[in-house]
Amino acid sequence: MLISLNKVAYWLSVCFGVGLLPKAPGTWGSLFAVLLGSWIIKNYHIDIMIIVILFIFGIGLWASNLHQECTGKHDLGEVVIDEVVGQWIALLPLYFVTISQNFWMDTLVSFTLFRIFDIKKPWPISWMDKHIGGGLGVMLDDVVAGIFAALMFVLIGYFV
Repeated sequence: MLISLNKVAYWLSVCFGVGLLPKAPGTWGSLFAVLLGSWIIKNYHIDIMIIVILFIFGIGLWASNLHQECTGKHDLGEVVIDEVVGQWIALLPLYFVTISQNFWMDTLVSFTLFRIFDIKKPWPISWMDKHIGGGLGVMLDDVVAGIFAALMFVLIGYFV
C-alpha cells in the first residue's frame, strides 16, 4: 500500500493529530512541544536539541508548504508543527538559565512567554505572518516568537 506524500505532510503538519484537538490548537501544539522538549532537555545535551529543532524546522517547511498547496489556505490553525519548533526555541534557555530554581516552573514561564509572543504577534512577527507565504511564512513567525520568548526568559533570569 502506497501512502501519498500529501497525507504524510498533513499528519506531520498537524503533529499526528495534536492540531486537531478542539479549541486553541496552537496551545495544544505548544503543550505537546513542552512535554517532548522538556524530555529532550532532561536527557540530551543542547547540541542534540538544536539538531532536532533544525530537522523539524526542515520537515515543517516541507509539510506546511504541501499542506498549504493542498488546501489553498495559509497557516491553518490545525498546522502546529510551527508551534513545536517555536516552543522548542523558547525552551533553549532552560539549558543555562534558571528563574525559579524549579525546572517545571521555568518550563511554564517559557511556555507562557512563547504563547504571548505567538498570539500577540508584535512586530516583526506580525509582518512575517502577513507578508511571507508558503511553508517559510508558516514556520518563520513562530521561530521569531520563540527567539523573542527565549530572549525575554534570559532577561527575566538575569534580573531575578
